[in-house]
Amino acid sequence: MSIEITDLSLSIGERRLFQPLSLSVARGEVATIMGPSGIGKSTLLAAIAGHLDPSVTATGHMTLEGQDLASLAPETRGVGMIFQDPCLFPHLSLGDNLAFGLRASADRTARRAGIEAALKTAGLAGLYEADPDTLSGGQKSRASLMRSLLAEPRALLMDEPFSALDMELRDEMRRFVFAHIRARNIPAILVTHDPADAEAANGPCCQLQRD
Repeated sequence: MSIEITDLSLSIGERRLFQPLSLSVARGEVATIMGPSGIGKSTLLAAIAGHLDPSVTATGHMTLEGQDLASLAPETRGVGMIFQDPCLFPHLSLGDNLAFGLRASADRTARRAGIEAALKTAGLAGLYEADPDTLSGGQKSRASLMRSLLAEPRALLMDEPFSALDMELRDEMRRFVFAHIRARNIPAILVTHDPADAEAANGPCCQLQRD
């Protein structure tokens, strides 16, 4: 089961953003999308997730586990997203931030146990009640990934998640993120400007070309 993209192109009015893209991403694989600024890399992720701006028209085909994504509402696609900004809610504790990733459940004990286990996996044990503003950049990034994975996505999309980190932390987060994607055996797509990201991902790499 994988993400399959066939002859996908995005247009604003009469202007096509990039030449048609075809890409296959297997389970546990991280594909990298590169290209110049403004070519539509983030817009491509929005199209896959189902959040495409109405001003943008998509042609071609996208499937996930054999399902046509165009026929599915965004909330039923099962696609998680990670951005450059970890996007943690500052008014909630770290644990309550992760709770947003869990599916609704009446069993509060099970929810708490699931969050505590995720925090431990991310090297954040004992920080359930922590204020997100007190965390380091790496801790915030790991928490953001765990929140996405708690939702049990069928695929993961990443929009330059490492670009704001310093070099040492960037290497650490690459290893952490890619290892969890492979352990969960889900397909992932990474948008980046950094060739080192593509090398570390060690998967298919596509360079978007202007039309």
